[in-house]
Amino acid sequence: MNEGIGRFQGRTAIVTGAGSGIGKATAIQLAKEGANVALFDLLDERTQQAEREINQLRNGAARAFDVDTSDADRVEKAVLETVEIFGGIDIVFANAGINGVLAPIEEMKLEDWNKTLNVNLNGTFLTVKYALPHLKKRGAGSIIITSSVNGTRTFSNFGMSAYSTTKAGQVAFAKMAALELAQFKIRVNVICPGAISTNIDQSTKKQEDLEDIVIPVEYPEGSQPLSDGPGQPEEVAELVAFLASDQSKHITGAQIFIDGAESLL
Repeated sequence: MNEGIGRFQGRTAIVTGAGSGIGKATAIQLAKEGANVALFDLLDERTQQAEREINQLRNGAARAFDVDTSDADRVEKAVLETVEIFGGIDIVFANAGINGVLAPIEEMKLEDWNKTLNVNLNGTFLTVKYALPHLKKRGAGSIIITSSVNGTRTFSNFGMSAYSTTKAGQVAFAKMAALELAQFKIRVNVICPGAISTNIDQSTKKQEDLEDIVIPVEYPEGSQPLSDGPGQPEEVAELVAFLASDQSKHITGAQIFIDGAESLL
């Protein structure tokens, strides 16, 4: 997937959750291959550092936007500013997400449930919704959504009912969108990472009573059969770049697991 350096020359990508982890690695990968990248994330030091790193590679290739993907007004404003600065949109990587609160169902507060759904599921919807008119103007485009093995092939991470619900919902949304948008030559695919070395655990809050529902699951050789530990963000970025490129022009509605066979155990 490293072939074709410059395959995104003249294209613009929106990357949500771009300040760290998979989002940052993907933004760097796309920029290396010629894309301009709009970094959608809360505008903190991590996001600003990502912007600086990319602009050191290619001056002016990145612009950071202060975006909470669950806030419709902020998403729409950032999309319009992206078009004004870069001239259009060709690629959307809807990647932003949180683990949220991990708790037994009966102990989970409605506000905690809603926050996870708002960021993960509503955020995906809003990002795609406001980017679509601009993708249609281009006459083609690629949308990639980050789901997870949780809620799609793995259900043993206890306390993650809200998170897993959002991830299952993203898969359904992606497949519905793939059919709806095929007539416009806009492809929609969804990736399902397993354990990847990122900062998402910083958004995780485990309640003490979580231990009451956990069923111990132990694997003698570890939980990533293909490797000795979690995958790397750069490995996911390579997959996203492939799905964003013309090399995958006949792939839409696909659900691709990238987890070292973790979810098969």
